[in-house]
Amino acid sequence: MEQQLIELLMPASVEIFLLVMACFILIADLLLTKSGKIFTFYLVLFTLLGAAALSGFTHVNDHPICYNGMFVDDAMSDTLKLLSSVAVMMMLVYSRDYLMARGLFTGEFMVLVLFALLGMDVMISAHHFLSLYLGLELLSLSMYALVALQRDSAVATEAAMKYFVLGALASGLLLYGMSMLYGATGSLDLTTISHAIQNGVPNKSLLVFGLVFVVSGLAFKLGVVPFHMWVPDVYHGAPTAMTMFIGSAPKLAAFAFTARILVDGLQPLVKDWSGMLIILAVSSMALGNLAAIAQTNLKRMFAYSTISHMGFLLLGFIAGGIEGYGSSMFYVVVYVMMSLGAFGMIMLLSRAGFEADNLSDFKGLNQRSPWLAFMMLLLMFSMAGVPPTVGFYAKFSVLNAIVQAGYTPLAVISVMFSLIGAFYYLRIVKLMYFDTPETHEVIQVSPDTALVISLNGLGVLFLGLFPGGLMMVCAIAVKQSLLLH
Repeated sequence: MEQQLIELLMPASVEIFLLVMACFILIADLLLTKSGKIFTFYLVLFTLLGAAALSGFTHVNDHPICYNGMFVDDAMSDTLKLLSSVAVMMMLVYSRDYLMARGLFTGEFMVLVLFALLGMDVMISAHHFLSLYLGLELLSLSMYALVALQRDSAVATEAAMKYFVLGALASGLLLYGMSMLYGATGSLDLTTISHAIQNGVPNKSLLVFGLVFVVSGLAFKLGVVPFHMWVPDVYHGAPTAMTMFIGSAPKLAAFAFTARILVDGLQPLVKDWSGMLIILAVSSMALGNLAAIAQTNLKRMFAYSTISHMGFLLLGFIAGGIEGYGSSMFYVVVYVMMSLGAFGMIMLLSRAGFEADNLSDFKGLNQRSPWLAFMMLLLMFSMAGVPPTVGFYAKFSVLNAIVQAGYTPLAVISVMFSLIGAFYYLRIVKLMYFDTPETHEVIQVSPDTALVISLNGLGVLFLGLFPGGLMMVCAIAVKQSLLLH
């Protein structure tokens, strides 16, 4: 009996562990004094370490789809859950000193982060519209609260309101599309929907309308044009720690969310949705890169660059096949790594009462701290796609997939916009190495944060020199997961 119960719960062990620990930490934090909050921090890190470890031991090879088709435990879900836990751990280490200086180092922040991660994990493993939507809303509601956590900041409150209103609108679009797909196919299970479409549905127009609404909802969650309006305001208005969180781990869940719906559920409609994705991808790369050039605020600049990166991510879905979806997964993993480092650097240069989020704050960084300047140089080179950093190979793998799929003009357009985008990344390198600093104040970095930023920057270089391992992991995860259902 016990053995049967363990086997039953094993596929969702990561989610169960996260939920139990989040509830325990929520109660335990009430009993701690203000000076004891560091204990909560280490308890959260232990939870994330446990979730990452569990992700590697839960895969059920013979029956990946479980709980009456609501949940899937496959290679892709395990890989993305592991990476999400590691990304959130890095985010917490980066943001600890920043949050302490602003009075935001609270149990509420850390518990909300855990619930957001729980939502991501549910999204990653969902195989049914209901479980997909449940994970999405848990993640979204946690992020709305995180953006508004700095209650004495009018800018943060405004950003949270915009995020909430537009997020609710996007959720409505997604739900409306799902209801149309249910009306056309008679099911909310992704595999059943795929088979129903293949066998021919009586109301094709209802199906296509549903697809349009679903793709619109997905586009909002990815932050691509024309559903990008929330990205610059939320990135700019939220405290940098929350901006780092929004711009990193949830992108892994958004990739899985998109892959589950479009590849597992709506693959027979690939001709319909790939045309829509081409428009979204090209317009995102165009607007994102061009608008980023005009920004003087780093957080807004990275917001527009995120829009262009998500447009690039969609190219892999357009290409299709193991190579296309694998390159998209590789790209989103690399992007999360680069994003963590970039926002981490902003927080390292910030101090109490001062946000180092303007371009001018990076002037002469090489004279103040050569090592930090070198780490930022590696991160900016990677975002711009300059070899030998891993950003180059991420872009190359996506472009290679899109060319092999017969979309050569689309690849040419993508390269042109990438060249435009290189300008605003290399501008930061120019400011760090060729401009005189506005202040010679010594940058105080705690040992663990210095270790993480060094691993982050050098990891970008190492993976650029040896990208094969991560590429293979992504290709195997996609091959064993998406294309088997």
